[in-house]
Amino acid sequence: MRFARFVHAGGVSFGVVEGAEGEGLTIAEIDSIPFAKVQFTGQRWALADVRLLAPIFASKVIGVGRNYADHAAELGNAVPKEPLIFLKPSTSVIGPNDAIRLPPQSQRVEEEAELAVVIGASGARRVDRAGAEAAIFGYTIGNDVTARDLQRSDPQWTRAKGFDSFCPIGPWIVTGLDVSDLEIRCEVGRNPDAMEVRQIGRTKDMVFDVPTLVSYVSHVMTLLPGDIILTGTPAGVSELTTGDTVSITVQGIGELRNPVVSLE
Repeated sequence: MRFARFVHAGGVSFGVVEGAEGEGLTIAEIDSIPFAKVQFTGQRWALADVRLLAPIFASKVIGVGRNYADHAAELGNAVPKEPLIFLKPSTSVIGPNDAIRLPPQSQRVEEEAELAVVIGASGARRVDRAGAEAAIFGYTIGNDVTARDLQRSDPQWTRAKGFDSFCPIGPWIVTGLDVSDLEIRCEVGRNPDAMEVRQIGRTKDMVFDVPTLVSYVSHVMTLLPGDIILTGTPAGVSELTTGDTVSITVQGIGELRNPVVSLE
């Protein structure tokens, strides 16, 4: 299933996205959060008539650094011997079509296209691989937007990774997906008909796979329902400028698009 959170005339709801790509998609409202048993309310809208939000509330977003060897190499870093994790604040999360806002403190902001893991109702605390797999509700797309100059200058990454709008998530959560070998693609440009491919990678090239990451993080901190783990980005990260649009696609999930604007 594809679960989304959306704004409609009556307020904000969760729903199930119905239909095949290339057709007129609809969204059917459910009466609770996606983790509960799915109960449809009978209300349904054309997807084009609603506004999608970030698909879940996250108490925390955990990022994973240098989880693709080619990305570690392009930044001149070694591949870590164990997962390199950091936190992004919940206030950095935005949804599809929301603007990435370039802060005046940074002279170089870059995109990082990533597969994102969503933790389910059971949460996870000190779980093994099997427990990690059981704790996963589904998957979505994330963009670990990073102020690269600040990442290099600061002794830790909180500022570089934590600005408001630096964590686009969406467009929805897909359940039951095999993520062992999916293509991740990022395109950036100002003309939607002439976007430039910046990143292409495959999830099979992760240094640490998804169950390993979930288990590792759960031995550091309790993962709560809705928490998100960003699984790292492939090579090709590049500078974003005002007027750009970032389009990230992950095979089997869909597309996450966000415009880029200046805070000044």
